[in-house]
Amino acid sequence: MPAYVIADITVTDSERYKDYAKKTPATIEKFGGKFIVRGGEIKVIAGDWKPQRLVIIEFPNMATLKKWYQSKEYQKISRIREEASTGSFVFVDGA
Repeated sequence: MPAYVIADITVTDSERYKDYAKKTPATIEKFGGKFIVRGGEIKVIAGDWKPQRLVIIEFPNMATLKKWYQSKEYQKISRIREEASTGSFVFVDGA
């Protein structure tokens, strides 16, 4: 069953964040993941959620998603994200 990372990111240092955005795809691909949504226009049609930069990444399953997130490669890069943005990450199983 596929599993997803859903992230709502507010970029606070756009130059630094570009470095994170450039390095992340290779780590995702290494674990069989792919971007479903990566930024783009957002239009809220119901509720009061105000996402800034929405990212959805699909992985083959939750175990693989967790291996990616905990990997040395991603953890090194995630420090850049933490320094250049704020936001929320959730992991969810697909249908």
